[in-house]
Parts: sequence; structure tokens; C-alpha cells
Amino acid sequence: MFENYLNGFAMMADWGVLLAIASGTLLGIVVGVLPGLTSAMAVALLLPLTFGMPPVMGVGMLLGVLCGACAGGAIPAVLLNIPGSPASVATSLDGFPMARKGEAGRALGLAIVSSFIGGMVSVAFLSLLAPPIAEFALRFGPAEYFSLSIFGLVIIASVASGSILKGLVAGLLGLFAATVGMDPITGVPRFTFNELSLLTGINLLPALIGLFAVSQLIKDAMEYVQGQQAAQVASNAEQSMSRATPRWREVFSNPRALLAGVGVGSIVGPIPGAGASIASLVSYDQAKRLSRTPERFGTGHPEGIIATESSNNSMIGGALIPTLALGVPGEAATAVLLGGLLIQGIAPGPALFNDPSGMIYGIFIAYLLANIFMLLIMWFGIRLFVRVLHVPRKLLLALITTFCFLGVYGVAGDVFDIWLMLGFGFLGFFLNRYGFGTAPLILGLILGPIAEANLRRGLVTFGGDWTPFVTRPISVVFLGLALFLLLLTLWQNHKRTTA
Repeated sequence: MFENYLNGFAMMADWGVLLAIASGTLLGIVVGVLPGLTSAMAVALLLPLTFGMPPVMGVGMLLGVLCGACAGGAIPAVLLNIPGSPASVATSLDGFPMARKGEAGRALGLAIVSSFIGGMVSVAFLSLLAPPIAEFALRFGPAEYFSLSIFGLVIIASVASGSILKGLVAGLLGLFAATVGMDPITGVPRFTFNELSLLTGINLLPALIGLFAVSQLIKDAMEYVQGQQAAQVASNAEQSMSRATPRWREVFSNPRALLAGVGVGSIVGPIPGAGASIASLVSYDQAKRLSRTPERFGTGHPEGIIATESSNNSMIGGALIPTLALGVPGEAATAVLLGGLLIQGIAPGPALFNDPSGMIYGIFIAYLLANIFMLLIMWFGIRLFVRVLHVPRKLLLALITTFCFLGVYGVAGDVFDIWLMLGFGFLGFFLNRYGFGTAPLILGLILGPIAEANLRRGLVTFGGDWTPFVTRPISVVFLGLALFLLLLTLWQNHKRTTA
């Protein structure tokens, strides 16, 4: 194995390969910063750049794009409360409040270090544990995916801000929105109102931008008109600049949040279809449970940023395991990456690990270097990022609004997506204003289709018998954890209200 890794390093001993990885990482960060462009879209948009490149160079550039986009999504989440991707939703819960308190540089410093640590852990996880983890993930069927979704839905009670009841109401709205479109089994249209654009369901991108970006724009515009933000933003920008540095000591001084992030990301990542959105939300929930000060989550608490950002990047290495070992994408971005591998003539599967050329080890080292370049680029660019706060408020609001419209319309060229974004924007504004929160709604919208499709697929597979859902070992573990976390959340809420 040591010799194989030496061969992998030898593949990287080329300035062209190193430049490709570095440029891919930089482009990924840039795309991750832009509102509405996810890591999957970043890989897809930049995939044509790798045509004609040697396999190692092309794959290295795509891995850099993936790594950079995942880390870059934290920048708009922290500075503007606009998650760069669904994986950054949980980061905005504490990152943006910290930025509003004049500590945007500190928040970005925590995100950068946490992302790098999570990425390095995922490199080790990918290279050392790929075969057994891939074998374990292969055992997942409809029952296991349904139980995993139920486990994720239980988190609604934890991410709810304040009232559990309000959080559940917002989560149910998300579950209802997830039923719009074609029935996953029968193909019958549901709640489409004869609108062709709704046949494929509610597009997550307009919903995400609407709930987090447009709702925040409405709030900020109202505050700007009322004159509440002008002086505060200028002073906050100056404070942010003075503290814009990676926070190594602070990250390592919160080991519980860090372990929750890398642990959840490493476990959830190899499960095909789970994705970074589930990993980040689960890690946020677990960090909150392990914290000695859970009441500070959602107010600009560093543990929330550390957990989610380390989870996002540790998830990537895990998601690459089924992609490389089985040819089964771990999530949307690795699905696009899989296409890039095939274009480069690399056939994922168990045989790839026995390839005498040692290509798989070159991929491991390329991912390692992508994380190092991500750290360096984010480190030296951190002061540039926080300068966003120096932009005049009315100009910044106009630019963000323009990017939101362009980002939503540019994906499919459908005007209906713009109306959908605006609708979710006003919905998110009122949900936040009256204490319901938008995170539970997004969670329901993401997990609803997974839960429904696998429940019904499982019932068809098992001939209408529901007992396999509660008898298959892995499924039972997830359902047991969901029940335990639900009861624990109810008990903690009762304890707070009676104290």
C-alpha cells in the first residue's frame, strides 16, 4: 500500500496537474459563493474544461471543483444568510447571526479550519476504509432508506427555533410541498394545477433561494427603509476585518462539535443518496445535543459552524466511496463526477482498486491536494470575502437580488421558477417573523420524497408487508435512534419549560 501511495504522489509531480487542481479549487470556491449554484452544478458547469486533459489532470480538477464549491458555500451563508448549497443551510443558522454581531471574520475563520479538518479526515476515511464501507452501503434497501429518512425528519424537532410545535408545522409544510408533482410509483400528477413546470415537483433551487435569500432580502430591505442597519453594518465590517483569520485554536477547543461533524459526515457520506444536506443537519443536531450550552445554538455559537462545516467536507470523502468502489454516486455532485470519470475512460468499480496503474491512489492524492489548496485559497482570501460588508447596503441588496433571479432562471430558463422563488421568499419571511423558522421546511422538502418513495417501494417489494421495516437490523437501528432522539428532545424541552 505504501508503494501505491508513492505512485499516487508521483502522478501529482507535474506542474500541469497541480495547476489544474488549484484552478479547479479556485473556480469551485467562486461558484460556491454565487447564490443558487450548488456543488453539483459547479462540477457540471466546469466539466467541459476537462475535455482533452489526461485522466489524472482532469479528475484532479473536478475533485478541486467539488472540494472548493462545498467549502465556498459557507461564505454567502455566513455573510448574507444565503446558503451556497443545501449543505450550507445549517451553517447559516449560527454563521449569519455571528456575522450580524460583527464577527464575520471569526465565523469564516471557523468555517475554513473546520472544512479543512473535515476534508483531511475524509481523505483518510476514503483511502483506508473504502472497501468495507462500500460493502456495508450495498446492504441498504428501501426499508433502510425509509428509516434513515424518518431519522432525519425527527431532527425537525431539534432545528426548530423555540417552539417544537411551530417547527413541526413548518416541517409538515415542507412534507406537503414534497408531494407536488408526479406520483413516484403510479406517475399520477398531484397538486400540479395543470402547471407543466410542477410535473417534476418543486425544484429545490428556487425554494432554497426563496426561503433563505429572498426572505432575508425582504427583511433587510424593510430594515434599510426604516434606517435600522446603516451605522451597524459599517461598524460590523470594521470589526470583521480585524478578526478575519483562521481559528485553529478555537476549533480544537470544541472537540465535541468537531467529533460530531466529522463522525456524522463520515458515516452518512457513504450512504448513496443521503447527501451533504442530511449530514450537515444531523451533525448540527448531534453537536447541539452534546454541547454544554445547547441554548446558544442559533445565536452565533461557534460549535454550530464547526459541526456543520466539518461534516460537509468529511461527507465528500465518504460519498466518493460508493462512487469509486461501486459506481453508485453518493450524492448529486458525485453523480456528475461519475460522468466525468467515465468521460476520462475511468470505469468505477471494485476492479478500479486492483488497477495496476494505481489510478485510484492518484485520485486519493489529488483529493488530498485539493483540500490543501482550498485551505490556502480561503486563508488568503478571507479578508477579501468579508469586504462584502463594506459594499453600500442598497447596492448589495440590488446585486444579491440580481444574482438570485439570474441563478434561478439560468438553470432551466423557466420563468415559473422565478415565481416559485418569490412565493417561497414571502413564505420564508412570514415563517421567520412569527418564529416558525425555514430550516424545518427545507428539511421536510428534502427528506419527504426520499421517505415516501422508499416506503411505497418497500411495500411493493415486500408484497404489502410492513414488518421488514421494523425487523431488518439496519432499519431497526435507524428507527430506534429516531425514537430515542424524539423522546430525548421532548424531555429536554419539558425540562426547559418547567425550570
